[in-house]
Amino acid sequence: MITAAFVIATVAALLLGRVVRHVAPSVGAVVPPRPDRWHNTPTPTMGGIAIAVGTLAGCAVIVRDPALIGPLEAWVPVLGAALAMFVVGLLDDRLQLSPLAKLVASLAIGAFLVFALAGAEPAGALPLHYTLIGTIWFAGVCHALNLLDNMDGLAAGVAAISALFMAFLLGESVGPTLALLLVAMAGALLGFLFWNRPPARLFMGDCGSLFIGALLAGSALVPVFHTRIAFVSPGLLAALILVVPLFDTSFVLVLRRLAGRKASKGGTDHVSHRLASLGFSERSAVRILYLLAVAGGGTAWVLQTYSSEPMLTLPLLALFGVMLVLFGIFLARVPAYNAEDFIALQKSSFAPFLKDLAFRFHAGQVMLDLVLITICYYAAYRIRFQGPELDTFLPYFTASYPIVLGLQVAALYSSGLYQRSWDTFGLRDIAAVLRGVGFGWLLSVLAVGYYYRFAGFSYGVFAFDAVLLTMAVGATRISFRAMVLVAATRNKRSRRVLVYGAGSFGQLLAREMRANPDWNMNPVAFIDDDPMKAKRWIGGVPVRGALEQFEAAMQRYQIDEVVLSSPAINGSVERRIREVCVRLERPVRRLHMEIR
Repeated sequence: MITAAFVIATVAALLLGRVVRHVAPSVGAVVPPRPDRWHNTPTPTMGGIAIAVGTLAGCAVIVRDPALIGPLEAWVPVLGAALAMFVVGLLDDRLQLSPLAKLVASLAIGAFLVFALAGAEPAGALPLHYTLIGTIWFAGVCHALNLLDNMDGLAAGVAAISALFMAFLLGESVGPTLALLLVAMAGALLGFLFWNRPPARLFMGDCGSLFIGALLAGSALVPVFHTRIAFVSPGLLAALILVVPLFDTSFVLVLRRLAGRKASKGGTDHVSHRLASLGFSERSAVRILYLLAVAGGGTAWVLQTYSSEPMLTLPLLALFGVMLVLFGIFLARVPAYNAEDFIALQKSSFAPFLKDLAFRFHAGQVMLDLVLITICYYAAYRIRFQGPELDTFLPYFTASYPIVLGLQVAALYSSGLYQRSWDTFGLRDIAAVLRGVGFGWLLSVLAVGYYYRFAGFSYGVFAFDAVLLTMAVGATRISFRAMVLVAATRNKRSRRVLVYGAGSFGQLLAREMRANPDWNMNPVAFIDDDPMKAKRWIGGVPVRGALEQFEAAMQRYQIDEVVLSSPAINGSVERRIREVCVRLERPVRRLHMEIR
């Protein structure tokens, strides 16, 4: 039945998408190009009709199997709220409702949904904070999906991934009918993606995004009224499953506030847009957010599967949170408001305090390292001890944790690590990490030996801890350079450059190309006549042979231009290079370095 629901919904949405696409222009449902949008041609909208009808068509299979019809008090209110938000979206698509009107409507519908799920009996009334949080959650997720619909294929694909994870992980809690609805909606979104994939030929409109958000938000609320899943509440699982729309909405609202802009004012400042500004193609930006949605759902699956072992799942949750924060900080550095991204923050009365806190004392780095030290020290115990033995030695972890935490963060500070820039973090800076971790390891061992005479401790724990912490601290520091490198190599707007000469000048040139996005140059390959460098990677760029392989490399790697990196490249070698480039109609330039 689940497979049938998925297939029926996919086919129905695919066919209805064609109908909506042809009918929409006749009723004026067309979105023209605008500066705050990401498309450049008039595009039909209201594709949410195909999504909603396709979802209902897929769910109609329950008529053939009454056993699939769960308790009405669970799925009927959720479906009703989703259809109500669908109507609100239709009105907005046709009449252009104000952001305030849509917010009020979503809050009102969310309140009635909470009332319906809780029941009317006073004895079963929810605590006040449940009602408030549930109502705000419903409205927040609806508008998060609405905001996420900012790039072709993004909202539909992410919502399909989230719906499948929610049906799979929370199926027992939401009931068979609601799980079937989620699967059917995933199928409908897949059918709609045929029309919405880049370049989109049909937009879902607010009727689609609000319907999707309402069904996901309402489904996430249902398990709240059931028994909690061990220590992991269904709300946490739902937040991980919906990490992309929640992260994107929070990111945009915070950055707009810091830029002194209205939160309700649209713009090309979302996570997807900033990825595109880094040089990723539209398809690549969407795929990155698909992967983030899968990572969030996968983390939720691990939390649920190992819910009886919170000391295993909590470090994973913390690690996922650290990665998300680093990703957000990196993207926040991408200009989106004409160099006024943090103008409101700079003008605030507490700006000097924040500047000292964030930049002089590097409080953010210290807080990050506290998390990393905790995760690595606990992981070292998990690696060293297994089964019942772990339970025996965990009290020693708890007892020694404050000492280890204080000594290691102090050692990292004394190593000079917090005075080093993440943007230029390289091999020389690794020495500071090794000094800090090594000194912290030595102090921790001495402290444990002094206080506990090493009774109940293992040298293996500290060895594992040192290795893990070195890797974790180094990885976080180098993460910004790695993300810049990935963005530079995937930049579709950059010219693909072949550097002739992989010596010191060539390596310097390749590094500068990747460090300066304004150059719009991507070093794809080296050619070098030194046979010792053949088939090697130098500075992250492969050496693709010598002069004999030059023309083949030009054609194989679709080179746009060639740069000669050394004055030693001249004579017959230079003539041969220029002959090939003239025949292939590719420019040749030469690096000149001088000090004046």
